[in-house]
Amino acid sequence: MNKSPIGIFDSGIGGLSVVKGIRIFLPKEDIIYLGDTARLPYGTKSVDSIIQFSIENTEFLLARGAKFIVVACYSSTSVALDILKKKFDVPIIGVIKPGVKRALTLTKNNKVGVIGTSLTIQSGAYERAFQELNPEIEILGRACPLFVPLVEEGWLDHPATELIAQEYLRPFKEDGIDTLLLGCTHYPLLLGTIKKVLGDINYVDASLELGRELASELKKLNLENPSGAGTISIYLTDLSINFKEIGERFLGAPMNNISRVTLKREIK
Repeated sequence: MNKSPIGIFDSGIGGLSVVKGIRIFLPKEDIIYLGDTARLPYGTKSVDSIIQFSIENTEFLLARGAKFIVVACYSSTSVALDILKKKFDVPIIGVIKPGVKRALTLTKNNKVGVIGTSLTIQSGAYERAFQELNPEIEILGRACPLFVPLVEEGWLDHPATELIAQEYLRPFKEDGIDTLLLGCTHYPLLLGTIKKVLGDINYVDASLELGRELASELKKLNLENPSGAGTISIYLTDLSINFKEIGERFLGAPMNNISRVTLKREIK
């Protein structure tokens, strides 16, 4: 048993959807969440910058006693996860592989679609993860960058959102995928619209699968906290005008205990 908190970071507040998924499986674990809102989006930054930001985020969480680090940012997972695992002596999990494992159990025709930000898709991280586990899988990736601002605007079932989804997702129908992996923290909120376009196929919400795998890892490493209060402490590096409204959309619950922080940065 370990009463220390789980540390989770993302480039913004979209990672609160990962917190929501984790709490389904680990309702008594205390969580420290860091959203690097001052430097979002990571997807447009250089690889070196994303790695440096990810190191700083991890150091912040470890300084607050985190027993396990969750990289809820797809861009950071894509380019920085292996570096973080080598640099820090603490268990670290990213958001990509848990969803890949679930997709592999669901697909029947070995054709899996993946949607994500431009950087996540271009990084090839999903292709590598699938190939490592099953080289027979055909991966079809598509970047859907407009989905993020649509979610943050609250246009979850707006006609314009459905038109954009049609444009992004129609090729998947032509390719005959039977499983779609939602490779961005924002995308599960658009699942209703996505289903209107692609219909009756399998859908994988990586946030839920990460929660399931994290619960298994904590048990295996004897790091569970079965008597915790399930508190969430939220740290953000910038507070936008509507951050609370957007954040609660992802978390599915009121946001309390919010602090603004400035990260310690290395001088090069």
